[in-house]
Amino acid sequence: SSKIRNLEVRSADDVAVLDDCIDFSLAKTISKTEEKLERGGLPDCLDDDIIPRVGNEIGAEAQIRLLKAKLRVTQEELDSVVCECRKKADENQNLKSRLKDTEEESTRLQRTISLQHSQTEKYKTLSQEANKKSEGLQQEVIALEKVLQ
Repeated sequence: SSKIRNLEVRSADDVAVLDDCIDFSLAKTISKTEEKLERGGLPDCLDDDIIPRVGNEIGAEAQIRLLKAKLRVTQEELDSVVCECRKKADENQNLKSRLKDTEEESTRLQRTISLQHSQTEKYKTLSQEANKKSEGLQQEVIALEKVLQ
């Protein structure tokens, strides 16, 4: 996703071209195709579905216009995918940030719960000791009342 963010889009011959794309250069592909056309022949790939069968009946310049139009459409689709990928990467980053915050909050709450449990245990112990002391004092009071009578 970091490479996608760093891609720069520029315009060349009315076609947007991505720079720094690994193993793919639209500009090189276009220039190679134009060189083949200038050398006097159409590319050998007329049988594939880039140019329909009607392509054999139209002129070279019309085929070039057709290819450039298809190239523009493909470039727009690529730009759309790159844009969506950027959005997904941003959303992913936001979710990672939220997850980190949630994990930190969970850790903090776990510490608070642990502290409260230890305090609860401490107060239970103190309460039990106070109850024992109270029972002892009540028995002492009863014994002293018997002595007084």
